[in-house]
Order: sequence, then C-alpha cells, then structure tokens
Amino acid sequence: MVLRLVTGDDAVLLGEAVSRLIDELVADGDRSLMLEQLTESDLRTEDGEWDPSRLVDAARTPPFLTDRRVVVGRHLMRFPTKDEYAPLVELVSDILPTTDLVLVWERGVDPKMDRSKNLPKALKDAVEAAGGEILATALPTRGRAASEWLRDQLTMSSLSFEPDAVAAVEDLLGEERSRVGGLVLTLEGALDEGATVTPADVLTFGGDAGSVVPWELDDAIDNGDVAGALDVLRRLLSARHPFQLMAALHGRYQRMLRLDGAAVADEKAAADVLGMKGSTYPAKKILAQTRKLGSRKIARSVQLLADADLQLRGTIDWPDELVLEILIARLAALSPR
Repeated sequence: MVLRLVTGDDAVLLGEAVSRLIDELVADGDRSLMLEQLTESDLRTEDGEWDPSRLVDAARTPPFLTDRRVVVGRHLMRFPTKDEYAPLVELVSDILPTTDLVLVWERGVDPKMDRSKNLPKALKDAVEAAGGEILATALPTRGRAASEWLRDQLTMSSLSFEPDAVAAVEDLLGEERSRVGGLVLTLEGALDEGATVTPADVLTFGGDAGSVVPWELDDAIDNGDVAGALDVLRRLLSARHPFQLMAALHGRYQRMLRLDGAAVADEKAAADVLGMKGSTYPAKKILAQTRKLGSRKIARSVQLLADADLQLRGTIDWPDELVLEILIARLAALSPR
C-alpha cells in the first residue's frame, strides 16, 4: 500500500507531480484496469452537493484482473470543513493493502467555488500517522534554485534555446516563472517542435513582462465563456501582436487535429503523440478539449482560424481587433459550457 497527499498552488507543477506518481505506481501495468482517477465532476451528487463517498468506495474496492489498484482523488479543496473531510481521514487510516491512494489537495476547475485552500491539519496528521507521505509542490522563488528550475523547464521542452534566448526568457518572466509552460506552448505553436529559439523569438511571441498569461484565453474558450474570452483577448492585445495570438491558436488547434482519431487513452499518451516533454498537464487539457469538441467542431475551428488569418492579411477591411473578437467568440461558442 502506497499513500501520498499532494499539495500546491501551481496547477502545472502539481499536475506534473501527480502524473509522475501515477506513472511510478502503474509502471508497466494496464492503466485501464489499475487506475481510477476521480475529479470534482465525479465527487458531486445529483443534487449538486460535494460528496467524497465515490472516492472512498473506489479506494475500498478490491482489484480485478490485476494485483493492485491505483486510486487518485483530485480537487479535494471541495471538502474544507471537518464534516466534509472526515470520511477522507477515516479512509487513510484503513486502506486496503491492494490499493495505492493518491489524494490531491488542489483547486477545482472553478476556483471561485473553493471555500478554503488550507490543508486541514487533521487530514495531514492522519496521512502521516498511516505512514503516508506529504508531497508539497512549490515553485522556487529566488536565487540559484529558481533559475535552475526555469532552465530545466526549457530543457525539457521540444525546443532548443540559444543561451541568449534563455536569458531573454528569464528577463521576460521575472518572478512569474510559472508562466514558462504557456510561453513554451506559444513558442512551439509558432515555431514548431524542435526549432531553435532566439532572443528575438522570445520577445516577439512572449509578450510584455507581467501581462495576462496566454492560457487564460485557452481556458475561457474551452469553457465556452464567450464574454470571458473576449475580456482576456482585449487584455492580451495590449501586449501582443494579433499574429502572435493567431500563431498560438493555430498551434493549439493543430495539436487537436493530431489527437483527433488517435488511439490515446490518457494525457501521457497524448503527450507522446504531440512530442511534449516534461509535465503532461498541457497535453491533458488539449486532449480533454479534443474529446469535448469532436471531429466536426475541430474541423470548423480550423476553418475559422484559416478565414481569420486571411482577413488579418487584408481580405476584409476590418480592424485586426474586430477580426480576432469575432474569431474568439465563434471558437468559444463551439465549446459547450
């Protein structure tokens, strides 16, 4: 029996830690038989109340056609009060020897619904008393450790960074190092995997230091939030050229095309298909949106992008901002809320 409790504020770091744990625990086993991962959508009753019962039941279910089960409970910030997390405290004190349990104290998809982000001491103590381990994912904030962490993220990408380009990334991000994942995705979308990144590329596609992060636009589009996507777009346009945004969008939907119809069961397989290294969290998000849209809507999205690209190049006498606003509204409208 393995018991881990993962905590952290940065979604990318936390997602990477969880993916790494799953890879380690499943190893060469059959994921379809061994792994059960429950997110906030699985922990809600028909009445809309949050309930950890399904997670508890999964952890107490014996394995079938395999020696072990790996059960992962995500978005547990949904259970901040004593009465709500009490079943989890009881669970960790009495786990089946054939169950490896990973609990993830993290925000849900909609952080506004999280009533507390503080890890309950009772849950922490129960995990430690049961012989479990607390894994606190944290972004280095200063000094050599912070610089080395950032450089490691660049090294794990599919791109090659010139030494001066690495320095340009450090200057661009400053203390906002967690933006590096979005920057790498933007560069991969604009330059293609395997390209060599120059300082000019970083300045062209990276935007201004401290500006709104580009994946906020992806999230709003994926959630079908037209108004929110337009708000993010307007803020992005204050720091980025329209063609920068188009390059990033083209890259993202091209990845969806590559995943559409591919036999990928999870984010690790999706990352392999897409050639992504390091955290599988970005691949997970792209895979989820690919499945959500389906082939027809992905094809429609690619057509909308192609039309907007031509319009930005002069086939229609509209301001660039209007072209992008119409494009973003249409992309978001394709994604069911």
